[in-house]
Amino acid sequence: MNSLLLKNTTRAVIFILLQGFVLQRINIGGASFNYFSLIMYPVVIMLLPIQTSRAALVLIGFALGMSVDLIYGSLGVHASACLFIAFTRPMILRFMEPRGGYPIPSSPLAASFGLRWFIQYASLMLILYLLFYFSVEVFSFKFIGQILIKTVSSFVLSLFAILAYIMLFNPKS
Repeated sequence: MNSLLLKNTTRAVIFILLQGFVLQRINIGGASFNYFSLIMYPVVIMLLPIQTSRAALVLIGFALGMSVDLIYGSLGVHASACLFIAFTRPMILRFMEPRGGYPIPSSPLAASFGLRWFIQYASLMLILYLLFYFSVEVFSFKFIGQILIKTVSSFVLSLFAILAYIMLFNPKS
């Protein structure tokens, strides 16, 4: 169990630093088309063991989001989006549960459940995260068109980056 905790803690620290000091500075669309955001750190919540309690998920989500908020200088936008996906994760996993159930212990990984299952899972988690994040960022549905454009464009970019991480590093836990 200590090995699993160490792996997930290390993953969280690496993704917080990567998001805050590298990915935040990437501006793909330039100044005139600022609709692309490369957001990878929600993968930390996605890859936590399936048996993680909802209370632990919410605490981890809050700590993860606040860490990124501190680096970005934002006021709880990342924390609220992380809390949202941490809270909804058990429902998503229940919805996507294989016929025989999840093996205990397990983590929602492509190596365990297949790449197709992982793409569906990561896509659902990421689209929920991004839609919530961009909605809270502008805090008005008056900009629903911009929210949807940012969500879709950032989703494609971020999902590609997350899948590249999964394929390159093939995490086992």
